[in-house]
Amino acid sequence: MQKSLEGDWQEHLAKNRYFDRTFGCDAVKVLPGEYFVSTRDLVLVTVLGSCVTACIRDREKGIGGMNHFMLPHGGSGEGSLMSSSARYGAYAMEVLLNHLAKLGARRGALEAKIFGGGRVMASLASSQVGDRNARFVVDYLKLEGIPVVAQDLLDVYPRKVYYFPASGRVMVKKLVKVANDTVAEREREYEARLQGGSVAGEIELFG
Repeated sequence: MQKSLEGDWQEHLAKNRYFDRTFGCDAVKVLPGEYFVSTRDLVLVTVLGSCVTACIRDREKGIGGMNHFMLPHGGSGEGSLMSSSARYGAYAMEVLLNHLAKLGARRGALEAKIFGGGRVMASLASSQVGDRNARFVVDYLKLEGIPVVAQDLLDVYPRKVYYFPASGRVMVKKLVKVANDTVAEREREYEARLQGGSVAGEIELFG
């Protein structure tokens, strides 16, 4: 099981790495369905529409990471953490927390900053997905006893998030003047992959 789990971590780790000249450090771009953790001084970057990112770190050791997830449609028990509509979010949170623990993060020292859940897909039947994502991540972290020390959720704009796990610093830019089409299309593709069941088997690792 451990070997299988580590393989799963590798599959979902963000692979888009580059040097950010603005901040003068290495950077990792986290796309929908991906996550990244680090013990180094770098910046994690993501762009969110309806999706949510949880930035979680051990405030004592400077070990931190970011995920980027969307809840799929369907399922029963809309408000339940165990409903099928929430399991993808639960999986994204679990894989991040497990990898942080593997790197030495202590559960009692964790803090979270959460962002996203914008209503940028209003033309779709899924226009409430941002609200659901926001509720889910708040409820999940409360249930796990991980304090939320900063958040920027809901609204109607995409966001670009820069997270520095070593220090916990976050910079959020609301993309007010940028068309939502690109972000929405990326999330529609991600949502289609989820509904296609491409990660359904992997979730059972945490069943």
